[in-house]
Amino acid sequence: MIQSDLAVILPEIVIAVYAMLALIGAVYTAKDGLASLLVWTTAGLFTLVALWIATSGSTTTEAFGGMFINDGFARFSKVMILISAAAVLVMSQEYMARRGILRFEYPILIALSAVGMMMMVSAGDLMSLYMGLELQSLALYVVASLRRDSAISTEAGLKYFVLGALSSGLLLYGASLTYGFAGTTLFSGIIEAAGEGQASLGLLFGLVFMAAGLAFKVSAVPFHMWTPDVYEGSPTPVTAFFATAPKVAAMAMFARLMFEAFGGVVGDWQQVVAMLSVLSMFLGAVAAIGQTNIKRLMAYSSIAHMGYALMGLAAGTQFGVQALLIYMAIYVTMNVGTFAFILSMERDGQPVTDIASLNMFSKVEPGRALAMLVLLFSLAGVPPLVGFFGKLYVLRAAYEGGLAWLAIAGVIASVIGAFYYLRIVFFMYFGEERDDTLDAGTSPVLYGFLSLSAIAMVVGVINLFGIEGAAAAAAATLVP
Repeated sequence: MIQSDLAVILPEIVIAVYAMLALIGAVYTAKDGLASLLVWTTAGLFTLVALWIATSGSTTTEAFGGMFINDGFARFSKVMILISAAAVLVMSQEYMARRGILRFEYPILIALSAVGMMMMVSAGDLMSLYMGLELQSLALYVVASLRRDSAISTEAGLKYFVLGALSSGLLLYGASLTYGFAGTTLFSGIIEAAGEGQASLGLLFGLVFMAAGLAFKVSAVPFHMWTPDVYEGSPTPVTAFFATAPKVAAMAMFARLMFEAFGGVVGDWQQVVAMLSVLSMFLGAVAAIGQTNIKRLMAYSSIAHMGYALMGLAAGTQFGVQALLIYMAIYVTMNVGTFAFILSMERDGQPVTDIASLNMFSKVEPGRALAMLVLLFSLAGVPPLVGFFGKLYVLRAAYEGGLAWLAIAGVIASVIGAFYYLRIVFFMYFGEERDDTLDAGTSPVLYGFLSLSAIAMVVGVINLFGIEGAAAAAAATLVP
């Protein structure tokens, strides 16, 4: 029994053992001298494990009495998490090494957070869900304040820690209420206790508290207050990581909890998720308009995009989950390219995050400016780019799920949000001439990620690289 259980969680064991061995090896040898090597080996391991998971079959297996579930939904989410984490690690290596902040702990902490995220998306029990969440969160609190000599970076880490602890407390309180009224922490037991459309008041209170805790993790309004400060204060490669893999993990965990533990009372949580969605879309769209720092702008952009993704969850259907997975895959791809561009923004070798510094950037670097234009248009949802189809999927899911008002709100918020993306394009192509333009030339790695991401937004229109079928199969394992 134990051997079969261990076989199910073997990918997580491999990454966890690697992280511990790397930690011991680095501590007793060259320490930060091994940092660059560890970044590349960790990224390579993530890619190999992602391929392993993607090709490991299509069956659903459980381990440890249902506490850990390995199904199509979990595998799809894990591949997204690992590939995006590997991409961010590779992008960050040169940037951090040049600024003297590449510590050997960085790739090890990312590896441990990846194990936590993989645990989160496979959780079949409130205990395993919380263990995965805390393993991810504790590692992220540390990497947020990686630049120890910077007041703004340490402040970002502290804010993230304090508000993250508050969200964990809300989640735990909701979990304890749910356990008290359901008599079990297993999702399969909770869904039986909740029944079909007739959950007790205590279970509903537990559901609402847990939804609030998870809304913190996906930075949904009104639990978004940590996001802009943490995005701005963290080192830019860490911000890029926050904007990709943890968002996928938190959103997948949200979907699994809602459907596997409370799937019989969709009507009770549908309106809560729909309200989180509409508030996130509009606050993200309006608050980003006045931003002058591109990292803060991307923070509000992520809040808005999580609102669109929650629209798919709010639909409460199998197609809604498929739309959610497709949207998250497209969102992560766009963000990897966008942050590759932000990482390459320099003046005299120093990083720049001021949006005004992009004035007439198209004259300095027409290739990079064009790639960024494509990504910004895709983020705004301009047809016929892939970002448009991501939004189309979640809008259709909301409409077919009986939430036509939410779909209409999504369209209005998308139109408002297009303004701040197009403003950056305006600066790059029609802004004022400046003497202090950004440096020309960039790292080949960053240029490669920026170009590949932009090309994917154009070429992916043909069949979305086949992720529709994979997302449909993954959604079918979560919502039969």
